[in-house]
Amino acid sequence: MPKALSLNEIRSRCAAFAAEWRSHAGYERGEGQEFVRELLGAFGLPRTRAALYERRAQRSSTGRQGFIDALIPGLAVIEMKSAGEDLQKAEEQALDYLDGLSEAEYPRYVICSDFTKFRVLDLAAEDEDKAVAEFTLEELPDNAEVLGFLAGYQVRGFGTKQQEKASIKAAQLMAALYQEVESAGLHDDQVSVFLTRTLFCLYADDAAVWERDLFAEFIETRTAEDGSDLGAQMSVLFQAMNTEISRRSSSLDELIARFPYVNGGIFEEPLPIPSFRKEVRDTLLVCCAFSWDAISPAIFGSLFQAVKDKEARDELGEHYTTETNILKLIGPLFLDELNQRFADNYHSKALLKKLLDALGNLRIFDPACGCGNFLVVTLRELRALELRILVRLQELGENYQRELFAENLVRVKIEHFFGIEIDDWPARIAGLALHLVNHQANKAMELEIAVAPEPLPLIECGHITVGNALQWDWATVVAPSADVYLLGNPPFMGDHSRTVEQLAELRAVWGLSSTSRMDYVTGWYKKAIDYYGQIPGRFAFVSTNSITQGDQTHRVFGPIFEAGWRIRFAHRTFAWTSEAPNAAVVHCVIVGFDRGGSGTPAPVMYTYATPRGIPAASPAKNINGYLLDGPDFLVPKRNRPLSPSLPEVHYGSKPTDGGFLVVNADEHPAAAADPNMTPYLRPYVGAREMLYNTPRWCLWLADLDPRHLRASAELRRRLKGVEVARQESDAESTREWADRPRLFRQIGFQSEQQFVGIPEVSSESRHYLPIAELEPGTIISNKVYGAEDPDGFLFAVASSSMLITWMKAVGGRMKSDPSFSSTIMWNNFPLPEVTAAKRTVICAAGKAVLEARALYPDRTLAELYDPQNMPTELLRAHTQLDRAVDAVFGLRGRVDIDTRLKALYTSFKTLSDSGTLDSVAPRRRRRRT
Repeated sequence: MPKALSLNEIRSRCAAFAAEWRSHAGYERGEGQEFVRELLGAFGLPRTRAALYERRAQRSSTGRQGFIDALIPGLAVIEMKSAGEDLQKAEEQALDYLDGLSEAEYPRYVICSDFTKFRVLDLAAEDEDKAVAEFTLEELPDNAEVLGFLAGYQVRGFGTKQQEKASIKAAQLMAALYQEVESAGLHDDQVSVFLTRTLFCLYADDAAVWERDLFAEFIETRTAEDGSDLGAQMSVLFQAMNTEISRRSSSLDELIARFPYVNGGIFEEPLPIPSFRKEVRDTLLVCCAFSWDAISPAIFGSLFQAVKDKEARDELGEHYTTETNILKLIGPLFLDELNQRFADNYHSKALLKKLLDALGNLRIFDPACGCGNFLVVTLRELRALELRILVRLQELGENYQRELFAENLVRVKIEHFFGIEIDDWPARIAGLALHLVNHQANKAMELEIAVAPEPLPLIECGHITVGNALQWDWATVVAPSADVYLLGNPPFMGDHSRTVEQLAELRAVWGLSSTSRMDYVTGWYKKAIDYYGQIPGRFAFVSTNSITQGDQTHRVFGPIFEAGWRIRFAHRTFAWTSEAPNAAVVHCVIVGFDRGGSGTPAPVMYTYATPRGIPAASPAKNINGYLLDGPDFLVPKRNRPLSPSLPEVHYGSKPTDGGFLVVNADEHPAAAADPNMTPYLRPYVGAREMLYNTPRWCLWLADLDPRHLRASAELRRRLKGVEVARQESDAESTREWADRPRLFRQIGFQSEQQFVGIPEVSSESRHYLPIAELEPGTIISNKVYGAEDPDGFLFAVASSSMLITWMKAVGGRMKSDPSFSSTIMWNNFPLPEVTAAKRTVICAAGKAVLEARALYPDRTLAELYDPQNMPTELLRAHTQLDRAVDAVFGLRGRVDIDTRLKALYTSFKTLSDSGTLDSVAPRRRRRRT
């Protein structure tokens, strides 16, 4: 049975081709087509189907019609010249035709020859110095790999723009095919199986898995043009590829008989025979014309996963997990260390062989694998490292030609990769993607050392388990050991977006009756430490940055540290970007763990100047749960301030009213003119109103006079609106308040004295927290904290650099912006006890800040605290305030952030160790009026 040619076979054929054409005269018109046919035949392309000859095309330079000597659609254009002619001019002529080709026909390569020499141009080469190769006919056997793309031996730079573009186009083609196949009456899971098999066939056609374009020939010559027998014929083909050669029927169609036995489970599951329309066949033929070996399995896998969703199909290519983000995790977890071992042992055969054995012992486990992106990139990178080792050993004298079974040279095997995925569709894609990238690695191996495992039959790969990872016993997927590395990107779901079922799963994993404010991803961290038990290991996950902030941190990292783990590396907050228009950007962290101990490297911290920036790596002494280089400490909730010098601050009020209790600026004149509403109008200030001086009011109806209600149709309309909005709420607790529409749903801080307002969220770029003094009777929203402050001490402390440093270190965040809170941030702020004299100095410095602000009455707080435009007088006043507050911590002069953090850690430990306060805050009841 014909099969894909090995590189050695291609070299032998090229030698025979060179010998045959050595003595020919080399006339372009008389012998050009025959030369091209035999050249393509040497690379295994069938003479009758390989190329289009004398393809008419328009020259872009003149607009005149001309002819391309030979075109392999989507792959290469070939231009022949008579012996001795200038090949660079021939190349320019070929390029002149390209604008007249369709997108499907546009080639990657330009091949020019004058029968005695070759010039090959790679149009997608990112390095111009490597874009052109030239060699003679006699040198063709030694340069067979340059034209290896003709046989499917293209070895592209992984993660290149060219691969990304090809992968996006491939996914769009599969989306079109999905839409056509979906109409044939197959169930969703059956469509998934059919498309997965079809993708394998398309890829195999172009990637030297079997004869080039064998599947395309099957579709063209063995199925009717109207598509009526397409389903039946493909069913026969799929069954044949699942049957060993010796067990096939002797009456099998001769073309189908040319397909090899595939194995690997891809064609095992029986499918009903679908009834297809002409459109399915037409779309399939368009797919056959595409160069499928150009795709990146990692990128394509995530795009392929999206083709079932119409909305996602419309944005294909605009969102996928980038390989750069995956490498941020696997690099510091283990890959960087392995690459360094290769560099260190470069001159030692014995140590390089030992490194190969170490690669063979590794097991990679992604318990939230989706379509397998992390597994695929890891397999690719480990196979690439393995190949570099094999090449180096060959340079040191190792002879692989004596190895009877090339499989024995491969230590990094596909069966060493494991995953859990809750849905069948992405699990199938993951299994197939692993096969595809493994085949690409084998092709690269063939090119480099001239031996590689046979592409078929595939090894069974049943290690992608379909199931719920939080309910599954991970040890049944792969037994825990020090050689098992856990990694992945579990679901991004916060406290407010979990389902009831997911909440139950999380509670079961943690063994807690309450997992309030714990993200769904934290379940994977707990499963990881339970999986390893006392065994050494390594694990790392991509997570929303909220697990390293606020209330979650001590609840998640406390058990991890108690189990004996340390943070090996961490990427601080960065944007896990989506290319989709108007798509939300998820702010993420990556945290990797090991057991530490002697011989382990120092922790590495990766920081970002901006969330979308490039990470900068720096060694750390210790990385704590807040992803700071400092001692391990965890901040619990407290119901009162840890510092004896600080007053309490309180949460504002939340209406949950459908907007009916809030009066905006355009509604205010009418409300103020209504004598029945005027008594209840109060200034209503949220963080935005406070920062931008935007007027807004609310109806504060706690003491509503029934006579006013009867007399005002507007009041009745608004209260009815509140009632209906609450009745229609998904939250039972809100529906319970529908019978009290005059009241805010949550009633917080109020004061008839002037008081301080603190915004819940402030821009990450600000150097100070903008604090406001608010008028008596003002109602603050749930986005503002308030407290009475008779001497200005609270205002001064909250306006200091020490406070915002602490807030950015341990507080929660909204995306990347730090959040103020009472129970975590303020009540744990470790302000040492302040003497009366120092308090007087601090209060005076706070008043100076207010005076500096008063010099700019037309500026809002947002404008005053813009770090690029902060007034000099205000900056000077804050500097003096910092000196006063820093002195309480024992600091003098200019103080940097690291010094502040060290002082805060020290003071926190001192105050916490005093043991005078209960650190656990009880759930605070909202006042009901």
